[in-house]
Amino acid sequence: MPTLGVEEEYLLLAADSAMPAPRVEQVRGAAALEAITSAAEVQTELLQAQVEVATPVCRALAEVGGHLLRLRHAMALGAESSGCRLALCGAAPVRDSVPVPVTPTKRYLGLQAYAPRLVDEQLINGMHVHVGVPDRAAGVEVLNRIRDWLPVLVAMAANSPLWEGRDTGFASWRTLVFGRWPVTGPPPFFDGVADYESRVTRLLESGVIADRGQIYWQARLSEKYPTVEIRCPDLQLRADDAVMLAGIARALVATALAETRHAVPAAAGTQELLQAATWQAARHGLKGPLVDPRGRSRGAQEVVGMLMEHIADALADGGDARAVSSLVDRLFREGTGAERQRAAMSGGGMPALIDLITTRSTAL
Repeated sequence: MPTLGVEEEYLLLAADSAMPAPRVEQVRGAAALEAITSAAEVQTELLQAQVEVATPVCRALAEVGGHLLRLRHAMALGAESSGCRLALCGAAPVRDSVPVPVTPTKRYLGLQAYAPRLVDEQLINGMHVHVGVPDRAAGVEVLNRIRDWLPVLVAMAANSPLWEGRDTGFASWRTLVFGRWPVTGPPPFFDGVADYESRVTRLLESGVIADRGQIYWQARLSEKYPTVEIRCPDLQLRADDAVMLAGIARALVATALAETRHAVPAAAGTQELLQAATWQAARHGLKGPLVDPRGRSRGAQEVVGMLMEHIADALADGGDARAVSSLVDRLFREGTGAERQRAAMSGGGMPALIDLITTRSTAL
């Protein structure tokens, strides 16, 4: 099975108000004092009320889970000692009228000058799964073969229903907020690696984006590592839900690599249909109809069942079938993060919601 690693973006909330707290440097410094983290695993993000962590390269899902728990523990302790709280949500449920300061790097300051309102509202948090591939040509084959399944991941990972203190009506509001940047959404279908590189080059030459880091497709080739990076999931409330999504992502890539070896033709779903399927997934999560890879409207449980059947062999080969299937079953029993956030808000208002998203950081 391919190697994998996970990146998670966390939100920092003021302990007294639950507003985004620009204390990333204090939190990073405090977390670095913990023996269980290294500085390379904890990075700044676009806004100073966010922090990103990255696991080492892993071969087993149990490794991923162990590292995520370790990093979540360390960051929660760092936040607590810095007078704030670590929040596990895909979008900030409330925010101040004064924008959160940008992390003062050349790249981030350039983004702020170019699209100030978008940067002000980038209080959204995702998880990214890096899955190893033999080379960039194989990576492009993978992108072509997994793109039809990305909307299902959006639905399963939905954990951002609230914005500015109100229910947005979307399970993954983060997907809509992020979709306002120039190069976002499902990746196109590519005619090989040369076509991929040509398209990226033309985007750069257009001047609309400044660098390859602004290729925000929901799945893309990493420019740092020999991996395909799957970027569509919201940050998860629980570490084992993140492990579930990482296992599914790796199985999708392994299935795509096997199909490439056996010359199975890649289905080229149309871009407009995939875009519509993504919107539908962000709107409903698992509480409404989804669009399957053939473009048909079906119940969410049926479409997730199709996904699990598609990756069954890869899950079995990796020894992940039992663990991932069990977590998927629990997801339908207990609901996505979006459903749990709504239940907390309905049952106890904003205090209950804040308690939920700030106490699940290290839970299994």
